[in-house]
Amino acid sequence: MHQLTIKNLRVSYGNIKALHGIDFSVEAGEILTIIGANGAGKSTTLRAISRMVPAEPGSVLEFEGENILKYNTDKVVSKLGISHVPEGRRVFGNLTVTENLTLACFARKDTEQIKKDRRWVFDLFPRLEERKDQLAGTLSGGEQQMLAVGRGYMSARKIMLLDEPSMGLAPLLMLEMFEALKEINNLGTTILLVEQNARLALKFAQRGYVIENGSLVLEGPADELLNNPDVKKAYLGA
Repeated sequence: MHQLTIKNLRVSYGNIKALHGIDFSVEAGEILTIIGANGAGKSTTLRAISRMVPAEPGSVLEFEGENILKYNTDKVVSKLGISHVPEGRRVFGNLTVTENLTLACFARKDTEQIKKDRRWVFDLFPRLEERKDQLAGTLSGGEQQMLAVGRGYMSARKIMLLDEPSMGLAPLLMLEMFEALKEINNLGTTILLVEQNARLALKFAQRGYVIENGSLVLEGPADELLNNPDVKKAYLGA
């Protein structure tokens, strides 16, 4: 059984159709990427899964056999175990690094495991520990992205939805970030990643989909997509 199943997902913003009935699935433990141009519907797909935007009637979203549409956004995190690391980081700038991580655990009661998870996040991102008492708004862009990922890991870890995690990062920091995401995946967290940086995403993922104008137009193993002439021409600068 697929861990996440999406069928006929349709989303509109007023009269504008953002998603035109897309279908895809994610297997437990895999890294899946959806690539596409800006405005193609990548972020909307993640926001629909995490219930931040409403899906139209007839859309099917299931996670481990549960109907996602029965849950509000907070319960998608606390009951289903789906975390969402949004585009632009969205950290709480007026709170410290530690406070941001603590807030991510609002629905958790396992105090000892929370301490272990925070320790693991600090081991994964040592710079966060160095700045644990610093206001998040004063961190660099790369450090804020580390915090956003760490916060996502601490809130829920069955599957992590990542929206443009490489955006605004220097090349070396991009590679560091994706290495950290692989560490999270190695612990058993499924990753669904949407990215404009198609080359990086396809080198990181096992499978991929290509979205254009709200419709999925290609799918396959990541290495096949990397070598697909149409993908190369449209997204890889070849």
